[in-house]
Amino acid sequence: MIDSHIHADTRPSEDFELMAVSGIEGALTCAHDPLEMTSSDVVMAHFRRLLTVDPERAARNGLKLHTALGIHPRAIPRDPERVIEKLPDLLRNPSVVAVGEVGLDSGSEIEKDVFKAQLKVADELGYPVIVHTPRRGKADVTPQIMDVIDGTIDESMVVVEHVNLEVLPELVETECMLGLTVQPEKLTPEEAVEILREYGTDRFVLNSDMSSAPSDPLSVPRTVQRMKMEGFSRSDIRRVSDGNIRDLLKISPI
Repeated sequence: MIDSHIHADTRPSEDFELMAVSGIEGALTCAHDPLEMTSSDVVMAHFRRLLTVDPERAARNGLKLHTALGIHPRAIPRDPERVIEKLPDLLRNPSVVAVGEVGLDSGSEIEKDVFKAQLKVADELGYPVIVHTPRRGKADVTPQIMDVIDGTIDESMVVVEHVNLEVLPELVETECMLGLTVQPEKLTPEEAVEILREYGTDRFVLNSDMSSAPSDPLSVPRTVQRMKMEGFSRSDIRRVSDGNIRDLLKISPI
């Protein structure tokens, strides 16, 4: 199993051990908004931690961390261009497998400009993109996200995160991978399973979005267990809990 979206810098080492013991082999830790990103220096310090401190903490507890770097829409500094200029070099780090977490939160023009600039970098260098959708106003902002993606990067290189029934009917018509976030106030394992039963497993990935918000480090294995109890095939379970994200990010089996 791979947890396809976490924020490792917000969690204690005990969570990594718990994940490993439960059968999670790896996780994708994404850049986010852990504090007020007043300048590019603060963003770069956040990136350095994601590339150095957290992979080591996770490895000591049996969990392989992969990294996504990018400017989160709630973490845009006053000088975002400095970060975007450095992004190509940062992506060359062997542990970096995607650009993210990027996207829109309020849908402001600065968010759109920063989002599009990062999509262009990802497209030019051939990196997948982890795209944030907001907790509030999801139905209004998600179409704006797709408008920015359209013509900027191939949809098949994009994971649209935190999807729910409100936006699924439109998103399943795209070629994007869709992230089911099993987290308090987002989806329960049962709700995720109902979505998978209705729409299939070919274009979905599971994640906990484990962060400083209420989170369950075991949400992926809990959902897998629910799928087993509901009679999903072994291949369907493996696809949504491991194979889809592994194929997109080009992660080799451990």
